[in-house]
Order: sequence, then structure tokens, then C-alpha cells
Amino acid sequence: MSEHNQHQMAGMDGQMAMDSHEMDMGNGHMMHMGNLKRKFWVSLILTIPIIIMSPMMGMRLPFQLTFQPWSDYLVAVLGTILFIYGGQPFFSGAKAELANRKPAMMTLIAMGIGVAYVYSIYAVLANNVWQVTPVVTDFFWELATLIDIMLLGHWIEMNTVMSAGSAVDNLAKLLPSTAHKLVDGQPQDVALDQIQTGDQLQVRAGEKIPADGQVVSGATSVNEAMVTGEAKLVEKQVGDAVVGGAVNGDGTFTLKVTGTGESGYLAQVMQLVSDAQASKSAQENMANRVAGLLFYAALTVAIVAFIAWLFVGNLAVALSIAVTVLVIACPHALGLAIPLVVARSTAIAASHGLLIRNRDALERVKHLKAALMDKTGTLTEGNFKVAEYRSMTTDLTDDAVLGLMASLENGSSHPLAVGILTAAKDRQLELQAVENGHQITGAGLSGDIAGHNYQLVSAAYLDRQRLTYDQAAFQRLASAGNSISFLIHEQRVLGYVAQGDQIKPEAHHLITSLKAQGITPVMLTGDNEQSAQVVAKQLGITTVHASLLPEDKAKLVQQYQDAGQPVMMIGDGVNDAPSLARAEVGIAIGSGTDVAIDSADIVLVKSNPNDVVDFLNLARQTTRKMTQNLWWGAGYNVITIPLAAGILAPIGFVLNPMVGAVVMSLSTIIVAINAMTLHLKK
Repeated sequence: MSEHNQHQMAGMDGQMAMDSHEMDMGNGHMMHMGNLKRKFWVSLILTIPIIIMSPMMGMRLPFQLTFQPWSDYLVAVLGTILFIYGGQPFFSGAKAELANRKPAMMTLIAMGIGVAYVYSIYAVLANNVWQVTPVVTDFFWELATLIDIMLLGHWIEMNTVMSAGSAVDNLAKLLPSTAHKLVDGQPQDVALDQIQTGDQLQVRAGEKIPADGQVVSGATSVNEAMVTGEAKLVEKQVGDAVVGGAVNGDGTFTLKVTGTGESGYLAQVMQLVSDAQASKSAQENMANRVAGLLFYAALTVAIVAFIAWLFVGNLAVALSIAVTVLVIACPHALGLAIPLVVARSTAIAASHGLLIRNRDALERVKHLKAALMDKTGTLTEGNFKVAEYRSMTTDLTDDAVLGLMASLENGSSHPLAVGILTAAKDRQLELQAVENGHQITGAGLSGDIAGHNYQLVSAAYLDRQRLTYDQAAFQRLASAGNSISFLIHEQRVLGYVAQGDQIKPEAHHLITSLKAQGITPVMLTGDNEQSAQVVAKQLGITTVHASLLPEDKAKLVQQYQDAGQPVMMIGDGVNDAPSLARAEVGIAIGSGTDVAIDSADIVLVKSNPNDVVDFLNLARQTTRKMTQNLWWGAGYNVITIPLAAGILAPIGFVLNPMVGAVVMSLSTIIVAINAMTLHLKK
């Protein structure tokens, strides 16, 4: 993280409900979450009498009832309703797939239920109206169960996103239902949804802060555990930012609202989670490719079998064999193979503080060769303490230099800024008003104080501008692991401040785990080379790139990729945005930044490096389970389709439809059990 770039904390204000989750069904066909849930339950209710009265693959079970011919007619009516109502999403999806000339899961399902329905209606007419012999087997049982299982699979997949969101959705419940709005200086209790940006609120001792804002009067300490994951009090003074949902301490203060509704942190994370469902992982795409191959294979085998049996037997036999092939090809297990694993994986991730924005990242983990990571806030605590500050001119005292620096940093939540402001407060220095304050990209801050322009920058900036400074003092402080910032005015260095940071205890485990997995850790930082090397040496990192601008980090990511080394980027989601977006896997440490939501594949709710290790372990196990399930799901079809077509008929064996149905059910059960056995190994 480059020095003196402010963290912009997105708020947790506003209670946001996910009223409409949508799911991509068939390359573009969108379906409302509530509709899909309702379709599943209605279809399941319609299925019950069909199962009771309809044979399974031509075999009647002991519990089944029949009262001919009315049971057949009733099953036909119920099957027709189920086919039209429950099958609608799959036909819409198949239409989209065929329009794109990419038949996949939806096309395979549509073919299966379409053939099963048409042939079953033919069977009802043949058996009860035309009185043909032998009796023609219907497939209403298979039609109903396939529609139910496929609707369930897609519902599970959509519900997965809601499960991931529930980890942060619960944070909204921590917000108070009312707020004390100041009207003509007097507090009035109003509903939270009536709060607007610019309103002033009174926050009393022990209350939850109702919205994002800035302290305009009073002082207090705030517990921001719901944001940072660390249950510690943070001192707040006039001008400091506070986050909605945090718990106020024993002071009363006045808050000016800066963020409500959709501008809040929770709203952005909800959008993050919602976007995740539009992102199909590579394994899901593989499932669609497998389904596409099965579509062509089943269609080809059915046509060949029909022609062959037409010559060997008769039209009725040939048609029955062809239809059986197409019905058996229906992807019961394949349709659940990925959704069940994703549901389980996402639930585990959410419970461990991991928000998976892009599920492609799970598949990419196995290819990673290097992990590029920011230093400050990722490997170190980001809690800076001023170790030394000096004036380098006779015009200003040491405290005057520190006071100017603190004035420039006033209002910033950046760790370096907090360190300077804390030191100024301890020395009771008076801060001055700053005008035209702004960031110097990748370098520091600039602002006007009492009509004079001052800049607070890094040593790298001085080197680029070829400004002279005390090299001996810099080397001494940097070699001790300090971050040094310089105050300049009209291209003249006025003084410096050196601040020390501490390595996170969990960082050692992260580096060790990365090496154990064959991933090379690489430190990227905007800090000076000496300070970076001190931290790197303690952690066992041998590759360090220091004094970087944000664009430099993105270039390094590209260089590793060009060299054939897929990259994972770990950063705080602020200056690391370009590299987070470019990397194969982008992980944002710290859940409160806009850029983390916009650029990263994975967001860690707590700023704990060990969560990266958890993600890597979970990703590898998830990928393994997906692959296993795809083999189970596709393997059933690979074996049963040729047997159903009669490939072993010359030796007297043709797959009994009843056996095919049993194997199909067992395959689905195995897929489900295998998905549920997924767990995070520490």
C-alpha cells in the first residue's frame, strides 16, 4: 500500500433486503428466485400423485395404485401441467443455448423431458384409446422426477448466493431501527429509512451508530469489530469518520450523515454476492460442455439404435429403445453435481469470513505459481507509531513540522495518518485548517495551509523529483524497519517523520503455507526498500519490490503472467485495485473498502492473513469434489446409454429400464453425499 493514500470506508448503514435474486439459466435466460422456488414446490406436489399412479421405467412398485383407465388419464393431465409449468425454464434455456449454437445442460434436459412427455402421451393413447398390444410404457415418472431434480439443482445454486450473503446480511440486523435526528437542535426519534445524507444525529453512550458519518461535535471511543473483526475501541474526535453499525462507547457525540442506503458497505457487499451468481466457474462450464457432448452422443446413439432395431424388430420396439436411450441420458446426477458442491463450499466460506465474488477463482488456485502481496495492512498490522520526527530547517521547530504534517493528515483513516495524528494529539499540538487538500497518486498528500502549499511524500517521490534530503538519517531509520515521510514546501524538504509498524503474527503462517503449496511469496509495497527488506527477512520472503506506484504493481502482475506464472494478488483493495483486477486470483484483505468489492475475486471479512490459507485449502477441496461429481454424473450416462441402446443385445443382454432407473437414482445420491462431505481442513 503506497504511503498516505486514504482508505475510503464504505458504510454499513441502510438495511438492504435481497428482494430479487436472479439466476442465469441457459446463457441469458433470467429467472426470479421466488418464481423458481414456487415452481419447485408446485412441481413436487404435482409429482406425488404421478409417482403413486405411474410405473417407473415400466415397472410398477408395491405402493403404486392404478384404476384403469382413469389413473392413466389423470397422470396424463398432471404430467401435462407439470411439463408446461415446471419445464418452462429449461425450454427457455435450451432456446438460448441453441440460438448461441452451444447446446449444453438446458438442451439436454429439454430433450429428455420433451421426448418423455410426447412418448408418454402416445403411450396413454395407445394403451387406452387404440388398444395396441403389447402395452406401451409411459415415462411420466421419469418426466416428473427429472423436472423436480433440475429445479431443485438450480434453486440450490441460487440459494448458495444467498447463503454467502447471509454472513454479512446479519450485520444489517445490528443496526438500530431508529435514530435521534437533530431538528432545530433538539433530538427526535425517527425511523432509520428516513435518514438522509447531511442530517445530523445524536449518538448516545452505548448505542449502535445508525449510519455512516463524521463526528461534528463531542468525542468518544467506538467498537468497530463488525467492520475490522477486532474487538477493540477506536478513539473518535471531531472530524473523524465513523461507520454505521459500530457500537458507541461511553461518550455522546453528534454525527453528520455521509452515507445511507445503497451507498453503504452492506449494500455493496450484497451487490458483490449477487454478481457472483453471474460468474460461472470453469468447472461449471465443464459441466455444460459435458452436457453438450452427452446431448450429441445420446441423440446420435438414439438415431442409430432406432434404425438398427427397426431392421431387427419392428417400429414399436425401435421407437421404445430410442426413447429409452434419450430418457436415460437425462442428467439427473449431472444437474446436481456442481450446484451441491458450490452450495456447500460457499456456506463453509461464509462461515469462515470469506466472500467469494468470482467462483472462477476456485478453479484457478491449482494453477497458481506466485502470490504477490502488499506489506502494510496485509503482512503488518498497519498500526504505526511515530519513532522519530525532525525539522531540517531553522525556520521550523520539530513540533511545528509534526503539526503541519498532522494538519495535512487530519480526517484521514490511513494507518500512517493515524500514527501522525496520534503523535500530534499526545503533544497537544494545534492543527491548522487545510485548503485544496488532495492525493498525490502513489506518493502522498498536498494541501494549502495559511496560504502556503505543503506536501507530505515518500522518499521515492523525492528521488523522482531529485530533491536532496538527509540520506544518513533515512538509511538509519529505514534499516530499522521504519516508514519515512517527508514534508516539503516549494521543492524544499522541511522535515521528516519515521513510523514503525509490526508484523501480524498470522503472516508467518501465511508465508510458510504458500511455500509448502509451491507458491512463491512476493512482497510489493510503496514503502522504501530498506523497510520492506526488514519485514521480508523476518517473514522469509526473498523477492521484494519496493517504492512502487499502483501502476507498477499491475505491471509486475503482468510480467509474472507473461512469464507463464499465474498470480494471486493479496492487497488491501485501495491502491492495489489494478493488480487485484488483473491477477488470476485477487484477494482483498479488509472488508470495508469500495475497491475490494469492485476489483477482488475474494473478500476477507476479517483482516487475517490466515484466511488466505483457508481459501486456498477450500478452493482445492472444492475443485476436487466438483471433478469427482462430474465423473459420477457423466459416468452413469457413458455406461447406461450404450446398454440401453442394446449394444450387448447379440449376447442376450439389454439394459432393463428398471435397473437403469435404480442406477440413475444411486448416481444422484452418491453425488449429493459426496458434496456434503466437503469440509475445510485446517
